[in-house]
Amino acid sequence: MARSTETFSKKEKEKARLKKSKEKKERAEERKANAGKGKSLEDMMAYIDEHGNITSTPPDPSRKIKINSEDIQIAVAKQEDIPYDTVRTGIVSFFNESKGYGFIKDMQTQESIFVHINALTEPLKENNMVTFETEQGQKGLSAIKVKKK
Repeated sequence: MARSTETFSKKEKEKARLKKSKEKKERAEERKANAGKGKSLEDMMAYIDEHGNITSTPPDPSRKIKINSEDIQIAVAKQEDIPYDTVRTGIVSFFNESKGYGFIKDMQTQESIFVHINALTEPLKENNMVTFETEQGQKGLSAIKVKKK
């Protein structure tokens, strides 16, 4: 007698495939039956409330805030250049004579400016009132032509 070419595992795989396709068809029919076709536009609309949450109710027109488009800033506002005198005044906030550097606190802008011992015209100590000019150094502003006031 001739044996069937189908093995047990082939039969099981075929049953599983048929079962899967049958379930898929049933799900498709269920979706068609429960489809929301014919819904109105209002039923499909979603709104955002004042807190940023999605809701199904439209916003209250009395709570509407009028915003002027000119008031909206998209970029950072330009900083106006403060006119600096060529000669500035300040107080020596820190100076280390052994290392040869320190910092001067500008009286006008209150910024701390680096000073090197080579830029001094006379010896300095902390809390001395000085006049100086500035130049752009490697790491920022540096004081030059520093004199006691």
